[in-house]
Amino acid sequence: MRKFLISLVFSMCGFVATADTVTVAALGDSLTQGYGLPPEDGFVPQLQTWLDAKGADVALINAGVSGDTTAGGAARAGWTLTPDVDAMIVALGGNDLLRGIDPDAARANLTTILEAAQGGGVEVLLIGIQAPGNYGPDYKAAFDAMYPELALDYDALFVESFFIGLMSEGQDPAQARDFFQADGIHPNAEGVKRVVNGLGPFVLDLVERADAD
Repeated sequence: MRKFLISLVFSMCGFVATADTVTVAALGDSLTQGYGLPPEDGFVPQLQTWLDAKGADVALINAGVSGDTTAGGAARAGWTLTPDVDAMIVALGGNDLLRGIDPDAARANLTTILEAAQGGGVEVLLIGIQAPGNYGPDYKAAFDAMYPELALDYDALFVESFFIGLMSEGQDPAQARDFFQADGIHPNAEGVKRVVNGLGPFVLDLVERADAD
């Protein structure tokens, strides 16, 4: 709405207004940061290239920190959401799982991030994670459910997994190994390309939302 009103004012004054560049901060961990890859092959640079090719007027900010948990993201949310930021991708929780952090604590941290975004009028794309079964069914159920529930509570866009682009229907899981680095956790350059192809349309929806504000 803010951008619409500005455009309307310029139109009434005889000027042709163009939409401002939408600035999107990608708040995440090593998957967002681009761990183990040359800078140009990381998630944010490849996503920027993908968006540019689609003609989207978007500037991405890499706010990924390797090893970060939801608590770290919550602590950084305030200074990540500068006045220039119009939208935010939130991709956190993997390190919470690796450390067995209580899902209630992770939910509280994600809530802090979403409330900060809501308070700043910043649109959010929340990327979910599915917990493994080794912590028990109750842990998995609580962890898996918090992402779609929080997205609904805070009117955020939602996608179920960072790796949606690697989850081809009918694909042999063993084939996905070709798209990961030796640690089996972080995607290689081709894996990131597929991740971007999967997430890109959701990011375009996010940009459209932010551009309409």
